[in-house]
Amino acid sequence: GLRAVKHYMQRTAVQGSPTMLAAISKQWVRGAKVEEDRIHPFRKYFEELQPGDSLLTPRRTMTEADIVNFACLSGDHFYAHMDKIAAAESIFGERVVHGYFVLSAAAGLFVDAGVGPVIANYGLENLRFIEPVKPGDTIQVRLTCKRKTLKKQRSAEEKPTGVVEWAVEVFNQHQTPVALYSILTLVARQHGDFVD
Repeated sequence: GLRAVKHYMQRTAVQGSPTMLAAISKQWVRGAKVEEDRIHPFRKYFEELQPGDSLLTPRRTMTEADIVNFACLSGDHFYAHMDKIAAAESIFGERVVHGYFVLSAAAGLFVDAGVGPVIANYGLENLRFIEPVKPGDTIQVRLTCKRKTLKKQRSAEEKPTGVVEWAVEVFNQHQTPVALYSILTLVARQHGDFVD
């Protein structure tokens, strides 16, 4: 019954440091060792990337002008971003930066703009805004390769690719996490596996 299942689950639990769990599972877990390289991770092919490959970005300070410009561009004029008086009475105590602008600014910090092995964004998962970002706050991003999934070629003409899941951690100037999420990218492989 259920008791036997729970007993079995307890007996198969794996415990250890985050670095040990990452080595066993072949996927990076928060708290595990990261490897920073002079080569931007977006410059690496699927085969070259390893869980734990990481990039710590430069910093960017968020301004009131950023809030206004993003509101005009996106059409998001929510009071917590645009109305100083109403925002002062809110749970935030003052105006806050749009969460989606924080994500966009984070991408601006970690994306390598040149043509390379990263082909496209494939998705975004498990987004959490942990702390509000206020005008004057400075953000920085740690991008870490979390796991890789081979994408099977359906034809010889199809470009060989894989999906890479990246852990994204956005911090403020106090090293407090403000946003945590995963992005998925489609990454080129150096060699295909199609067999007719």
